[in-house]
Amino acid sequence: MITNSFDNRSPAKINPNWNNDAPRVEAMIATFSNMIEKYVVENYACEKVGQMRMAHGSTDVYCLEYHGKKYGFYRTWVGAPACVGTVEEIREILNTDKLIHFGGAGCLNKEIARGKVMIPTEAYRDEGTSYHYAPASDFIKIRNAPVVEAFMKENGIPYVLGKTWTTDAFYRETVNNFEKRKADGCISVEMEGAAVQAVCDFRGLQVYMFFTGGDLLDAPEWTQRTEKGQIKHTQHDAGHFEIALALAEYAANL
Repeated sequence: MITNSFDNRSPAKINPNWNNDAPRVEAMIATFSNMIEKYVVENYACEKVGQMRMAHGSTDVYCLEYHGKKYGFYRTWVGAPACVGTVEEIREILNTDKLIHFGGAGCLNKEIARGKVMIPTEAYRDEGTSYHYAPASDFIKIRNAPVVEAFMKENGIPYVLGKTWTTDAFYRETVNNFEKRKADGCISVEMEGAAVQAVCDFRGLQVYMFFTGGDLLDAPEWTQRTEKGQIKHTQHDAGHFEIALALAEYAANL
């Protein structure tokens, strides 16, 4: 069974090619949004320093300077396996021990406003990748949630704390499973959080995570809660990159 997949007693057949001589950055910032990537490239002095490649294409890796310090930035891929793959491979291009992980998430509580910043405290492991990086458990702790919360408080950014549901199968978010996860205290649903925390724990990285509240599951019928072409208050809102960059600086100074 997949819950028996964690093996830390024998070596992996394939290993990431980390480059200890790669340029050092204070933190890496990963986005899922092509619109945010476009915004960053057009509005910051970004230097393209490399690419990560998969069969479906490549993603550029950038270095940018902010308040005199260097940070990495790239657009990651949706889904736990591909997203974790970028975490494994990024240190071939840039060297860091901190990752800022942010993106959109479905909302499991109708009281949480669209566009609200959500800080996950634990992630329900309804995906496969995390079971190869951490012993089996229902939830994995999001270790730096208190740090992210302190940052939001210090900067006056409204937020909500709660557990998240990480799933591989968004078309199989059934009514019964939704009710179970909501009863567990989950306020969001997404596809990568548990796996990203697991790989970071396994590889000795610090990850700082927040989500943007988007579509609503806590309703008689699923609702997207956005208008056609809307950017503001969605995961494509460039304001969330500004939060991520400020959080990267905050984490770098700890």
